Amino acid sequence: MGAEVTVVERDVIGGAAHLWDCIPSKTMIATGGAISFSNRLDGMGLESQSSEVDVSGLTNRIESIKDKMRDNNTESQGVRILRGAGRFTGPNSLEVVGVDGTQTVEFDAALISTGSRPRVPEWCFPDGDRILTTRDCYPPKTFPESVTVVGSGVTGVEFVHMFSSFGAKVTLVVSRQQVLPGKDPEVAAVLEHEFMNRGVKLVMGARAEAIERSEAGDSVIVRCDDGRVIESSHAVLAIGSVPNTADIGLETTGVEVNKWGYVDINHHCVTNVDHIYAAGDISGKLPLSSVASIQGRKVAEHVMGLHTRNHRHLDYDKAASAIFTEPEIADVGLAEAEAFASGRKIRVTKVPFSSTAKAMINSDTRGFVKIISDPNTGEILGGSIVGRHAAELISVIAVAVTAGLTVTDLAESILVHPALSEALAEAAE
Repeated sequence: MGAEVTVVERDVIGGAAHLWDCIPSKTMIATGGAISFSNRLDGMGLESQSSEVDVSGLTNRIESIKDKMRDNNTESQGVRILRGAGRFTGPNSLEVVGVDGTQTVEFDAALISTGSRPRVPEWCFPDGDRILTTRDCYPPKTFPESVTVVGSGVTGVEFVHMFSSFGAKVTLVVSRQQVLPGKDPEVAAVLEHEFMNRGVKLVMGARAEAIERSEAGDSVIVRCDDGRVIESSHAVLAIGSVPNTADIGLETTGVEVNKWGYVDINHHCVTNVDHIYAAGDISGKLPLSSVASIQGRKVAEHVMGLHTRNHRHLDYDKAASAIFTEPEIADVGLAEAEAFASGRKIRVTKVPFSSTAKAMINSDTRGFVKIISDPNTGEILGGSIVGRHAAELISVIAVAVTAGLTVTDLAESILVHPALSEALAEAAE
């Protein structure tokens, strides 16, 4: 748009969460899914076969995908990239300390998008060997014989799925009475059932309060607040993240952070200082790469004064999200439990994938489609999908929610047959 743009980055262009967390974990999950699929071949008229993991090959595959994702054309577009750690020195200036020494940058507008890092409580001391944060898990050095995962949110259950797919004996410490707290209980129940079928041990209603190496050093002991003790070869800490807002000189700009360390923003991603913006994990909104990306676009529009033309504010309540377990889980918009808690009247329709021809053809009939709509207008308010390709299928409901489409709009759409998407039309009908 004609602006002079400088990017300050101390590590990787493209986002640490994206390249350190999302891409490696989803690559490993895809490999684990291939192993699971090979174990179901007898249901498709083929002989089942065991698949051994080539650790070196998998590591090379992860690095290859990350390298391709790092390739970008920002420099060819005239963007100035400064490699180093940036620190604000005032409301319109910052210093960058890097391999080439210290440089000063002055700006008319600034976007802070420093991301987040895994949360580590004071009772845990990850060593990168057997006591691991999520970022210590890939590329894999070796695959653990047994692993205890602490944390049953999105990241935790993905690691349970990944390690169990590779044949590890997995224990999941669940602080509440269901995995994925805050998600639809029916969705959580499907995943819990799948985990138990795989031999995953669920330690429900327990909070970890210590993780330590055994005296021999060849195992890890997780101690819970109710007295239960779990021993395994490795432990993974997956209890959320903290924003990277400390030590970047925010106090010199006047930008305020809340008590959790996040930078509060308005619907234009503007902080309390009108020419400084924040996006991504530090904004305290949904910690998703997709959200960070569209926030960046909105910031560019606002900086250049284009927000007055056909501008739509971001509605984070309508953001689609997915969990890459097996089966996959995805949702968007209003949740059933949330609607009931607020007293809102809704209509809920649910169709199992077992009723579709394509699920039977795939020899995988797990899961369902659930659509939430307004009983008076038929407007689609939200939905949940559990099953194969849920992350792809949720896009249909996401577009419907964003555009204010009705169940009639979806039911009267002529979709492909045979396809899993037919369950969406059936639920709408």
